Formats: sequence, C-alpha cells, structure tokens
Amino acid sequence: MDLTTNMAVATIAIVVTALLGFIVIPALRRLKYGQTILEIGPVWHKDTKQGIPTMGGIMFIIGSLAAFGAGLAILWGKGLINLDEFIGRANFFRSISGMLMALCFAFVGFLDDYIKVRKKRNEGLTANQKIIFQIMIIAAYFTARVMSGDTSTVITFPFLGQLDLWYFYYLTMGLAILYLVNAVNLTDGIDGLCGSVTLIYTTAFMVICSVLQFTELSVLAVAVAGGCLGFLIWNFHPAKVIMGDTGSMFLGGIVCALGIGSGCEVIMLVAAAVYIWEALTVLIQVMYFKLTGGKRLFKMTPIHHSFEISGWKEVRIVLLFSILAAIAGVCAILLTSGL
Repeated sequence: MDLTTNMAVATIAIVVTALLGFIVIPALRRLKYGQTILEIGPVWHKDTKQGIPTMGGIMFIIGSLAAFGAGLAILWGKGLINLDEFIGRANFFRSISGMLMALCFAFVGFLDDYIKVRKKRNEGLTANQKIIFQIMIIAAYFTARVMSGDTSTVITFPFLGQLDLWYFYYLTMGLAILYLVNAVNLTDGIDGLCGSVTLIYTTAFMVICSVLQFTELSVLAVAVAGGCLGFLIWNFHPAKVIMGDTGSMFLGGIVCALGIGSGCEVIMLVAAAVYIWEALTVLIQVMYFKLTGGKRLFKMTPIHHSFEISGWKEVRIVLLFSILAAIAGVCAILLTSGL
C-alpha cells in the first residue's frame, strides 16, 4: 500500500469524523443522550463527566466506513487490485468480515448505551446478555470464514514456527476475541484513553499488514486510525463527547479483525498489551477480593483509575498508556520479521 493512498484514506477518515462532531454532538444533546456515571467509578466523575453526550463512537464508525470504502476505490482506480478477482480474494473477505464483526459488536454496544440513556441508569444490558450476543457474533464470524473456504487453523509463533490447533483454534480465538473486545471496552474510562491507544494499535497494524501484503486489511487499519484521530479532536480532555460502548466495542472488534484476519494472532496479543493489562487488573482484583474476603489489591480497576486516585491527571495517564501502547506496537512490528 503506497504512502499517497495511506494519506488519502487517513485524511478522509479524520475529516469526516471531525466534521460529524458538529452534527452528532448537538443531536445527542437534543436527545439528552448523556453519559450516566457508574456508582463504582471514581466519585469525581459524577461532577466532571455526568451528562456528557455519549454514543459518540457513531462518528468514527461512519468516518472509518467512508474512508475504508474510499481506500478500496482508490486502490482499484490505481490498478493495484483487479475488480474481476477482487471479490473472491481471501484478503478482501477477511477485511469485510472483520468490519462486519466490528459493526455487530457496535450494535450490541449501542443497545447497551441506549438502555442506559433511555432508562437514565448506569447499567444497560446485563453481563450475561452481552456475553451471549458476543458469542453469537464470534460464531457467525468464524462460520462465515469457513464457508468462504478460509479454513486455516494454524497459529504462527514468530521465530519459533507454526502450530495447528485444529478445531481448538476456533475455541481459543473465540475466547481471545471475547476477552479483547471487553478489554477495549474497559480501556474507555477517561478522556482520550481508548481512542489514543487504539490509534497506536491500528497504526502498528497498518505497518504490519502492509509488510505482509494484506492490502485490504491495511486500508481498514488506516481508516480506523484516522477515525480515532478525528474523534480525539472532540474526545481529548476535557471531552465534548464520549464514544460509549457503541464506539469501544466497535474498536474491540477491529482490534481482533486486524490481528486474526492477518494471521498475526500472537503478534496481536503483543500489540494489545495495554488492553490486556487493563482487563487483567479487573480479573485479578475480583479474584483477590473473593479469596481475601473483601480486600483489594489495587486502589481501583481498571488500572487507569488507580492512577487517577493516586493524583495523576487524565492527560498524564493517557500519555503514559500511549507510550506503553507505542512500545508494544513497535515490538509487534519487529516480531513480524519472524513470521
């Protein structure tokens, strides 16, 4: 994928997403779709974030879709993809099925957000309802890939070799998707955090997919990266809009679509280190709480709230987590040479 195409796709995503802020945010205010802060979250969030328009993820979802479509059109116009062979290509199907999976996750997030704002409560779908919906989406994603003829169950470990998991591949990767989608959702806790970390992740995978010649997935990565950057114009502290579960679950789907679609499942876990860390602290906290009869290992989880309680400003936390995401992204890119 050439630099000019990258720049064009990114520009379209940034501009469309940023401009949508002038339409979507006032509309969300008129509809009174404001954020309801969880009781278990930091108490000061009720003063600073209560009522901020939510579901803002719609902005970068539309921006990413527009840029993705435009990017494919640009590649076709340059003769870099042949229209007659295009639809049947496995890479094309992986990019399209990945985008559709992310959109399905976004719909689940939308239902969750909608229930919250309409009922004026801090809980939407129950945890079990979310899990059931997510499992159905994951099952549909892998079923579609198998039906398209994409039946590979091999995982590649950089510099070590390959391992065929047979049918256990779908169970293993299904659990990985389930974990990561919810991990990305947990990372959306303070202004600009999830958008910044995902911007870095998708930029890393733009490089990885380009190196491995997954052209369509590279276009998808650039489109979402641009969408995240356009959204940060409105979401960076102090946020004018919050992405909500609509946006964070879409991004979680994209994170998985890029990693699994490119056959870089192990590298995906490296690049997603910040998300994994965030969710892991929640799991550890819950287990420690139950085993010790009510004691806490961390001040608050996800871990970014511990930094808040320790007195860190939101911008400083976002900067730290972005640096960690960038380190993870560089490591993931370097590991690509071992495939």
